[in-house]
Amino acid sequence: MAAPRDGAAAAAARTPDPKTTAAIAAAEAAGPQNGESVRVDSWIWAVRLIKTRSLGSTACRGGHVRVNGERVKPAYSLRVGDEVRLRQEGRERVVVVKRLIRKRVGAPVAAQCYLDNSPPPPPREAVAPAGIRDRGAGRPTKRDRREMDRLRNLDGLSSARRDAETRP
Repeated sequence: MAAPRDGAAAAAARTPDPKTTAAIAAAEAAGPQNGESVRVDSWIWAVRLIKTRSLGSTACRGGHVRVNGERVKPAYSLRVGDEVRLRQEGRERVVVVKRLIRKRVGAPVAAQCYLDNSPPPPPREAVAPAGIRDRGAGRPTKRDRREMDRLRNLDGLSSARRDAETRP
């Protein structure tokens, strides 16, 4: 078996999938014309940064969406080249608008509508969550509860008790 030449592999990687090309053409046809703009809540939904448009609107009203460093309302007009920052689930997504679309599209097409400058997500902890009990183990005893609090670093009463003991 002969391996493909590097030039042939690079050319194959550059040619887009015909279905993706057709979807991009359809999204551009349904999108705004030159000089027009799109609402920011609609755009972050259309490019799949948020699951629903109402969640996008709520995120804008809550101050979780910034465009070019400014907090924006859901009806803010987005333009090509704007930087959109979206805080979601403890992570910040930073994207630059490359193409405006109004309709929700598939993930491969959506990824071509923005340039993702987001920092990498934090690594997941390899350690099992502390204080998880087996189902059917019953109510935890006082000793079990204190051990779970210690594992979770919730000293609560014990730190208050220590403070009371150390006071003169």
